[in-house]
Amino acid sequence: MTSTPRGPDARPLKVRVKNARSRTSSSQKWLQRQLNDPYVAKARREGWRSRAAFKLIEMDEKIHVLRKGMRIVDLGAAPGGWSQVAAKKTGAADGHGKIVAIDLLEMDSVQGVMFAQMDFLEPSAPEKLFAMLDGKADLVMSDMAANTTGHKKTDHLKIVGLVELAADFARQVLAPNGTFIAKVFQGGTEGTLLADLKRDYTNVRHLKPSASRADSAELYLVATGFRGQADRPAGEDEA
Repeated sequence: MTSTPRGPDARPLKVRVKNARSRTSSSQKWLQRQLNDPYVAKARREGWRSRAAFKLIEMDEKIHVLRKGMRIVDLGAAPGGWSQVAAKKTGAADGHGKIVAIDLLEMDSVQGVMFAQMDFLEPSAPEKLFAMLDGKADLVMSDMAANTTGHKKTDHLKIVGLVELAADFARQVLAPNGTFIAKVFQGGTEGTLLADLKRDYTNVRHLKPSASRADSAELYLVATGFRGQADRPAGEDEA
C-alpha cells in the first residue's frame, strides 16, 4: 500500500487507502492526502516534525527573516516543525540566540528551544516570555489555525480573530524593528486588521510557499519593521 516519493516535485504512484468501517469519509480523505503528499514523506526522511517546516524554510529563502542569534517566539508550536527550522537557521541549537515555543499541547523537546506549555493569552504570558528570552523578541511567528465549523462566515471570523490575538501579542513582546509572521487565509486580513498592521510595521506582505497545498486558501502574512509602541505615526493611537 506504499509508494516511494522521489521529492516534492516528483510524481510517485498514487497510494489508495482501503475503506475501513472505523474511518469516516473525511478521515479517509485526510489519510489518503497524507500518504500521497511528497512533503510529508520528505519531512520524515529529513527528520522534520511536520511538512510545515518546508513552508518556513521557503519563506526564509525568499525574505531572509531568520538570522543568527535572534530571539524568537513560536506560537502554537506543536509538533515543533517551525521551532526546528528556527533553531537550525539561527544557531540556537548551538547556543546562539533564544527560541521559546508556546502551545497548549505538550511538545517533545527540540534542541536549542525552550518550551512553555501555556496559553499565550494569559495576562502573565508576556512577562514569562521576557524572563525566558532575557528581553524582547526579534520575531513572533504563528502557524496556528482556528478549528473550523464548516460554516464559511463563522470560520472566517474565527480565523481573523485568532490572527488579531496573535498580532496583539506580538505588539506586546516585539522589540523595535521586529517581525511578525502568521498563517491567514485568502480574504482573512482585510479592514481593521490590515490597517493596524500597516500602522505598526513598515512593510506588510502576503506569501504562499509552494509547500502550501495548491487547493488550500492559506497564505502567510509577513510584517517587518515593527515601529514599537512609542514610534507610531502621529495621531494613530491604540484603539
